[in-house]
Amino acid sequence: METEPDSLFDLFLPILTLDVLAPPTLEISGAFVLIGFLLSGSALISSSEVAFFSLTHNDFLRLREEDSAPARRILKLKEKPRTLLATILISNNFIKISIVLIANYLLTKLLPETTFWGLATNIRSWFPAITMSEEGLIQIIIFLVAVLGVSFLLVLFGEVAPKIYAKINNIRIAKFMSAPLVGLNSVFYPLSRMLVKGSSIIEKRLEARGHAGSIASRKDIGAAIDLTVRSEQNAPEEIDILKSIVKFGDVTVKQIMRSRVDVVSVDEEIGYRELLAVVKESGYSRIPVFREDFDHVVGILYVKDLLGNLDESDDFRWQELVRPNVLYVPEAKRINDMLKEFQSSRMHMAIVVDEYGGTSGIVTLEDILEEVIGEIRDEFDDEVEVQYRQIDPYNFVFEGKTLLNDVCRVLGIETSTFDRVRGDSDSLAGLILENSGQLPKKGADYQIQGYTFKITAVSKRRIEEIQVTLPGKE
Repeated sequence: METEPDSLFDLFLPILTLDVLAPPTLEISGAFVLIGFLLSGSALISSSEVAFFSLTHNDFLRLREEDSAPARRILKLKEKPRTLLATILISNNFIKISIVLIANYLLTKLLPETTFWGLATNIRSWFPAITMSEEGLIQIIIFLVAVLGVSFLLVLFGEVAPKIYAKINNIRIAKFMSAPLVGLNSVFYPLSRMLVKGSSIIEKRLEARGHAGSIASRKDIGAAIDLTVRSEQNAPEEIDILKSIVKFGDVTVKQIMRSRVDVVSVDEEIGYRELLAVVKESGYSRIPVFREDFDHVVGILYVKDLLGNLDESDDFRWQELVRPNVLYVPEAKRINDMLKEFQSSRMHMAIVVDEYGGTSGIVTLEDILEEVIGEIRDEFDDEVEVQYRQIDPYNFVFEGKTLLNDVCRVLGIETSTFDRVRGDSDSLAGLILENSGQLPKKGADYQIQGYTFKITAVSKRRIEEIQVTLPGKE
């Protein structure tokens, strides 16, 4: 006579007391070995995803200099990142499905049906609406147990642990997995190609639906500005300001910030006289103060706080004047939100941090205002902010670190001209590196969006100077 379970413990008692296992055979042992092999494969492929896509520009430079077989394979795979990602995902999914199927087979062979008979009976008692036979219900229970068990193993040993390890040892994992991924790329090429094409079509349609209205409206607004303002006396300046206001919400902090290599900052350990020399030479009213390096900013020094202590000796404790309230903002923050934050916090300077928490540079209230009204000059500005030389109406020479937005303004073109090809770059040198994939040699030419970029000066570590030729030059 069947009895209904009194508690959840009674419901799952049969599965908690699995003590009757079928004796292992060569077939079962082989299945266990195959699961271990596939789980190791899943761990390696998951780790390779993090390893390949966490490599930095400097890592690629070292790999090119190394010029070994694994390095060449890595550089070849990174030429088509979407195809590589599709191959990794397809391979990992095949492995995971295989592990689940083999685990289900093992449970069916190892555990007699009587082991789950009581559980199936209890479930049918608790849920009378289930009309499935007990044999069918047992098969479903075995499959769910296999899925849950395998999911735990895959998440822990096939995803989390390997990815943490790969984050720390990305180059080592990338080299180790370069050969297998080249092979998998060839095996799954038809599937990965279909996946990449399909995702590109979906991406374009979503982008068109999500942004078509706003893009069209901006074009209409730009045309309206040109029509209504062009007859005014100061038309060019007014047109630039109005168009800058329209695009104000699309500009990120990273696009207007001053990079860390150009930031004037001081170590908190320097003497007072050395500090005064830095203040006098820079001419800035606010100076970041750091401990050990610029990734550890401890506060902002307001130069006005030094006015009453100009005659102090070198051992004067100027560090007590440093204000510890520092505003940190991410690179991706929009400048319209940044302006609101400056207003609410009553601050004029923020430290910009990257995704890893390192300091990228600084952004000031003046930087945001200049994005709308153009460069703000005062009596302390001895030189123009954007360094460039105009050779003729078609040729300009810029420093490599010049921001793309500033280059576009000097050339008199839309700041969105290079948006489709700039990637994550914000400087002119970054645009070249993004499209060339390597540190170019002096004299190299690149055609990007109809513009010619010629490298006129380069060092071992960065592009120093670039000549830009406008379209239409004979």
